Amino acid sequence: MKPIIAPSLLSADFGNLERDVKMLNESKADWMHLDIMDGVFVPNISYGMPVVKAIRKISEKPLDVHLMITQPERYIHEFKQCGADLLTVHWEACTHLHRTICQIKEEGMLAGVALNPHTPVAGLEDIINDVNLVLIMSVNPGFGGQKFIPRSLHKISELRDMIKRNKSEALIEVDGGVCRDNVADIVKAGADAVVAGSAVFKAADPAAEIITLKDCE
Repeated sequence: MKPIIAPSLLSADFGNLERDVKMLNESKADWMHLDIMDGVFVPNISYGMPVVKAIRKISEKPLDVHLMITQPERYIHEFKQCGADLLTVHWEACTHLHRTICQIKEEGMLAGVALNPHTPVAGLEDIINDVNLVLIMSVNPGFGGQKFIPRSLHKISELRDMIKRNKSEALIEVDGGVCRDNVADIVKAGADAVVAGSAVFKAADPAAEIITLKDCE
């Protein structure tokens, strides 16, 4: 199976955002990954609901929305209204994670949970059958262009074993430092989907780079 490719619009040219979204529409990308940062949970501020809503109007691909914010449960309904298809929240940001996952599903979205590099996958054992996706952060969240943390490969494999053991249908997504040099190892470790920002948008031919990532062997 070829991996799901979800280019991160955090690395797009915001002066030409419509152009970049239309390029992804015409490319082999599967999803569009949107990073929402509040400057509290992570040391950066990205964009919010108006931008997601604007992207939804021109995107022909599912919107994979990743909330890197505190108390994400406050905004679940709003992101559904903005057009999110998949909404991922952080394990570290949710006091009542199971409740939050249920709220996302009740809004008709797929529900994901993200783990920071320091967070072990073992904490997902009791919820792995409730989520549609687990996002392994392979860099410390907040900024694009960081290098992949090699230890992440072990976490991906460990999570894949958990999913099989529990007969879960959750997908594994990996975000951070993904590029043509490591994507094959990431997929071999067990990833179903990869997020690529700088690797795609800083390439001479972004659409061709997406094909390279998807055809990893």
